[in-house]
Amino acid sequence: MTSPPLQPPFPRMSTAPLFDTPVSALRRALDTKEVSSVELATLFLDRIETLDPALNAFITVDRERTLAEARAADERIAQNHIGPLTGIPLAHKDVFCTEGMLTTCASRMLSNFVSPYDAHVVALLKKAGAVSLGKTNMDEFAMGSSSETSHYGPVRNPWETGHVPGGSSGGSAAAVAARLAPIATGTDTGGSVRQPASFCGVTGIKPTYGLVSRYGLIAYASSLDQGGAFGASAEDCALLLAAMTGFDARDSTSLERAPEDYAAALAAPPADAGKPLAGLVIGLPREFFGDGMSVDIRTAVDAALAQYRALGASTRDIDLPNAKLAIPAYYVIAMAEASSNLSRFDGVRYGHRAADYTDLADMYRKSRGEGFGAEVQRRILVGAYVLSHGYYDAYYLQAQKLRRLIAGDFRRAFGGCDLIAGPTSPVTAWALGAMSGDPVQMYLADIYTTPVNLAGLPGLSHPCGFDGGGLPIGLQLIGDYFSETKLLAAAHRFQQATDWHLRRPALAA
Repeated sequence: MTSPPLQPPFPRMSTAPLFDTPVSALRRALDTKEVSSVELATLFLDRIETLDPALNAFITVDRERTLAEARAADERIAQNHIGPLTGIPLAHKDVFCTEGMLTTCASRMLSNFVSPYDAHVVALLKKAGAVSLGKTNMDEFAMGSSSETSHYGPVRNPWETGHVPGGSSGGSAAAVAARLAPIATGTDTGGSVRQPASFCGVTGIKPTYGLVSRYGLIAYASSLDQGGAFGASAEDCALLLAAMTGFDARDSTSLERAPEDYAAALAAPPADAGKPLAGLVIGLPREFFGDGMSVDIRTAVDAALAQYRALGASTRDIDLPNAKLAIPAYYVIAMAEASSNLSRFDGVRYGHRAADYTDLADMYRKSRGEGFGAEVQRRILVGAYVLSHGYYDAYYLQAQKLRRLIAGDFRRAFGGCDLIAGPTSPVTAWALGAMSGDPVQMYLADIYTTPVNLAGLPGLSHPCGFDGGGLPIGLQLIGDYFSETKLLAAAHRFQQATDWHLRRPALAA
């Protein structure tokens, strides 16, 4: 449908490069009337229509709704009611409830669910004036490391469409990588922002647990889930994350903290322009640099660390002795919490209900059997097992004790360093279907990311190179609690000195 004439008229400009423009530059273009929010939204909607059939990054796109939001943003700009994200298009992972719009969690179970309310994150971004382009594809109920378990089909990596984009926030990562959206929300339970950011060559940050409200975020594992941000750069992520954070009394784990302007902190000039990271100490866990990492990843990570040292940072070896136990601890805790959280989806109140059944128990059984995919069913069953009588102490309780040990390792490590660095993943994006028959091997792809969630720490992944096949490689930075500014600033200085984050797949041209 043709958009209505803009009122008042805006000077026209070439929109060809806008899809590959930083959010801060889009802000200036909107404020100076070089482009309108309607034009900007239309540009990205047209890109989604053209490119997304090859990627399957989106589940729901509502052009009319998006353009209505864009027109409202233009009115706010005309009245000079402008914030950092007013009129900026973004995409939401389809795990955030969005009023009046399908919220499916990429599951047949919720394929007909239209949310009656907004998640706190969605409400904050609406208040900020951001324009939603739609809901992105993901692993079903955020359970997976590849975005292949979706009821709507797998997401494809923009760098090589025969490969996975990572998971579970693969749709958001792929959308940003292909420049179908400038920024996107995601969630991270065991690496589900950082790992797809690495696989798709974008920047992704998971903040400290409790910094972003989980209200309206459909739960997978409540003690681990946390909303996060994707952007082409650390600067873009800083702008999005600042708008997503804020205390919410409806979430018992939401933290009351003064808001931080992450982007302003990035803009502040360093004390030493030649060595902008002077004084920063980066810890390198011996456990992250052992066997299992590919040669290409080791080479790229070593080069990135050399760049950090050239920018003035120093590195030192540290120990995280219990990190090797993170995978078993994480999957016991996550599956236990999943079995509890997903019990609400029973075909009674909302969601999928089987067409034919004999009694209530049969309706439960058939509705859940039809509504949940194989990976979700696997995790529910394992979670119910580890919580059952006779196994709770042997599995779940022991996993919680390991969680405490892992958090203690980080606490001691941060006594001698400011940040911790290492690879985001031991591998780059694998071919679609390559690990479908071996879920345990896929779980091991999260070996460097799950310790961060167990400890509730913030973590960030940014591009740092490519493997021999041209697939992106990410470097992970981990900070102490509430060190998001430090993480973003370090990544920003790295990106000012390198161009890995500026490279985009041929598909996005």
